[in-house]
Amino acid sequence: MNGDDVTIGWADAREANLRNWEDRVPVHEEAYGLDAYDDPDHRGTVVDHDLAAMRPFLPDGSLAGLDLCHLQCHIGTDTIGLARAGARVTGVDFSPSALEAAARLAAKHGIDATWVETDVLDARAAVDGDFDVVYTSIGAITWLADLDRWAAQVAALLRPGGLFYIRDGHPALYALDEESDHLVTRYRYFGNGTSTAWDIATSYVSDAQIAHTRTYEWPHPLSEVVNALLGAGLRLERLDEGTVLPWQFSKRMVKVDGGFAWPDAERAMMPCTFTVVARRD
Repeated sequence: MNGDDVTIGWADAREANLRNWEDRVPVHEEAYGLDAYDDPDHRGTVVDHDLAAMRPFLPDGSLAGLDLCHLQCHIGTDTIGLARAGARVTGVDFSPSALEAAARLAAKHGIDATWVETDVLDARAAVDGDFDVVYTSIGAITWLADLDRWAAQVAALLRPGGLFYIRDGHPALYALDEESDHLVTRYRYFGNGTSTAWDIATSYVSDAQIAHTRTYEWPHPLSEVVNALLGAGLRLERLDEGTVLPWQFSKRMVKVDGGFAWPDAERAMMPCTFTVVARRD
């Protein structure tokens, strides 16, 4: 079943994915190292990386005083990091348990945040107001079937002149055989209208068992991501590709500053992430 192409409706796939992500919440609360946020200066390695990448495109190089919407925020760790960088934050996710965990974490650390339960594909209708920054990172958009609809939500949430930022796993990485001893392609790079089905009993950060193991994802080549954003009327400001991933995609990956990477001999052969910065005119 893992990696097989299947035809499934969005509603059924979404329901299966929601059950899975609901199961992940207590696992991730245990495994994410939330005690690190007891340090008021802690923002997390993902946010620290993304802030450095966003800084050249922000007013005065800072999020201070800006309204920011974090799509697919999960349990809110990165949302809190962004708030600590000075933003007024709204976190959006489809998992009620994740948002409850996010609200608990924010309250514990005195973070003023708004949490909205909705599918990201319906975000504009569910979220009040508009934003200087819309942010997505990381491991997010493979869960979405329709990137044109996703990009339309992003554009509609942004104020004129507002910035969209995404760093996510590279689709070329996702096409690799994560169990191989070499860089070997195993899965589709391009979309074909079907979902990819997975049956995995654990999460990416823990060996703890998850009850609802079936999930569905959609391959999106880099061209599809960029063209969806352009089609929604955004202007591309920067496209980057990176060699370090915040989680261990393959057991062959080695620990480096900021996450995991392929061994030295292979590091220049395969990107691990892509980053897009775009703006609404």
